[in-house]
Amino acid sequence: MVAKPVFRTCGFTGLKIHDEAEKLIKINAVTAIVVLALGGLFGLLVALTRWPTVHLLPADLFYLALTAHGIDILIVWCIFFEVALMYFASSILLQTRIATPKMGWVSYALMVLGAAITNWKVLEGNSSVMMTSYVPMQADPLFYVGLILFAVGALIACFIFLGTLVVAKAEKTYEGSIPLVTFGALVACIIAIYTIASGAIILIPTFLWSVGLISHIDPLMYKVVWWGMGHSSQQINVAAHIAVWYAIAAILFGAKPLSEKVSRCAYLTYIFFLQIASAHHLLVEPGLSSAYKIFNTSYGMYLAVLGSMIHGLTVPGCIEAAQRRKGFNNGMFEWLRKAPWGNPVFSGMFLSLILFGFLGGISGVTMGVEQINIMIHNTIYVPGHFHATVAAGTTLAFMAITYFLVPVLFGRELILPGLAKLQPYLFGLGMGVFSLFMMGAGTLGVSRRHWDMAFSDAPHAFAHAPAAFLMMGIVGVAAVVAVVGGALFVLVIVGSVLFGKPVVHAPAAPAPAPSPVASYGNAEHVAVPGTFALALLFLTVFVLYYFVNWKYLASTWIMS
Repeated sequence: MVAKPVFRTCGFTGLKIHDEAEKLIKINAVTAIVVLALGGLFGLLVALTRWPTVHLLPADLFYLALTAHGIDILIVWCIFFEVALMYFASSILLQTRIATPKMGWVSYALMVLGAAITNWKVLEGNSSVMMTSYVPMQADPLFYVGLILFAVGALIACFIFLGTLVVAKAEKTYEGSIPLVTFGALVACIIAIYTIASGAIILIPTFLWSVGLISHIDPLMYKVVWWGMGHSSQQINVAAHIAVWYAIAAILFGAKPLSEKVSRCAYLTYIFFLQIASAHHLLVEPGLSSAYKIFNTSYGMYLAVLGSMIHGLTVPGCIEAAQRRKGFNNGMFEWLRKAPWGNPVFSGMFLSLILFGFLGGISGVTMGVEQINIMIHNTIYVPGHFHATVAAGTTLAFMAITYFLVPVLFGRELILPGLAKLQPYLFGLGMGVFSLFMMGAGTLGVSRRHWDMAFSDAPHAFAHAPAAFLMMGIVGVAAVVAVVGGALFVLVIVGSVLFGKPVVHAPAAPAPAPSPVASYGNAEHVAVPGTFALALLFLTVFVLYYFVNWKYLASTWIMS
C-alpha cells in the first residue's frame, strides 16, 4: 500500500511542501555546503601557493590541492545544490509530491559515494590530474569510477525532476504553463542530461584505458568530448543561478518577468547554442580545422551569450517595475537605493548579477575571439574568467537563496545576523577583485597551471614584469578575503540549522497567498529607465574592454 503524501503549508510563502521532497532538498543542500567548505579549503591552499610571497605548497601537493579544488567546487558543490534546486522548483513550486522519493535517496547515495571515492583517490596523491584529467595523464581507475557513480546519481535526480513535472501535470496542481523558475530548472535539467551523456561517452572508455582494457585514447578527441561535459556543466550553473535570480526577485519584491515569452526564449538559447561556447577551450588545438574554429568564433557565438544579456536586462527590470509599482518613482534609481541591501538574500543575488555580467560575461565573450584566445588561453586569465562566472556568479546566487531556505525549510532563524549581512559583500568583493586581477596577470602572461610563476626551477630563466607579481599578490590577498566570506557563510548557515531559534508563526495568522514565484504571468507595463541606464553602462564597458583587447593584440602584431 502506497503511503499518502504528507504536505505542510509554509508560513512565509503559502506554498504546500511535500515532506519527502523537503527531506531530499535539505540533505542535498547540506551536503553541498559541506563540500563547499572542503573545496574552499583546497582553494585557499592553491591561492596561497600562487601568491609569490607566500608560495605555500611544494609542487606535488599544489597539483593535488588544485585537482581536489576543481572537482569539489566546479562539479560536486554545484551539482548537489542544483539537485536541491530542481526538487524545490518542481515539487515545492508546483505544490505536488515528488516522484519516486526512494530513488531520490538512491541518487543521493550514489553521488556521495562517487564524490567520496574520487576525493579519496586524489588525496592519496596518485590522481593529481586536475579537473580536466586530460589524456595521456592517467589517474587511478577508481578516480574515474567515482566520477561515473556521481554522474549516474545526478542523472537519476534529473529523471526524478522530470517525473515530478509529469505528476504535477497529471494531478493538475498548477494552472497554465509552469512558472518561469521551474522552466529555468527544466532547461538546466536538459543541459545536465546532455552533459552527463558526454561524460559517459568519454569517462567510461577512459576508465577502461586506465585498467588496460583499451590501449589508446586519442588526446584531441578526449578534449573535444570532455568539453561537451566540462563547459556544459557550467551552462547548467548559469541556467540554475538565473532561475535563482528570478526566484529571489519574485519572493522579495513580488516581481513578475517583464515578458515571460522573452525570458523563456532567452533560456532556450542555452540549449540551442550550448556547444558553441565550449569551443573556446579548443581554439588553440592544432588538430582542429580552421572551419571549426571560424564557425565557433563567428556571430554564432554571440547567440550563445544573447540569452544571458537578455536575463541581465530583464531581472533588474522586473525588480524596478515591482519597486515602481510600490511608489519608488523618484529619479532614475530610487527603486535600487530603496532595495533591501541589508538582506543577504537580495545583496547576494544582486552582487551575483553584477559580477557575473561585468566580469564573467564580458571576459567570456572577449576570450571567445580566436586571435585573443591564442594569447591568453594558457594563462591565468582563464581561471580568472571562470571564477567570475562560477564563484562570483553561481556560488554567490546559491548562497543568497540559502539564506531564504533556512527559515522556510529548516524552520530556523539565522544566527549572527550582522555577519549574515556582511557575508555577501565580503565574498563578492574578495571574489570580484580576485577574478579581475587574475585576468590582469594573465594578460601579462602569468601561466595558468604552473605552481611557480617565477619558474625558479626551469633550465632557462624567465622574468615577468613587476606588475605581474604585484597583481598575483593582490590575487592572494583577495582570495583570503573571499575565503573568509565563504567561511562566514558556512558558519552562519550550519550554525543556524543546528542552533538557530525555531521560527514561530502566529497561530491565528492565515497562510499568505502563494508568491508570484509559483505562477505564470508578465509584469504590467511599467517603464524601467534605471535598468536601461544600467544596460547602456554595461554595453559601454563591454565595447571599451573589447577595444582595449584588440588594441593590445594589434600591438603584438606591431600594427599599433
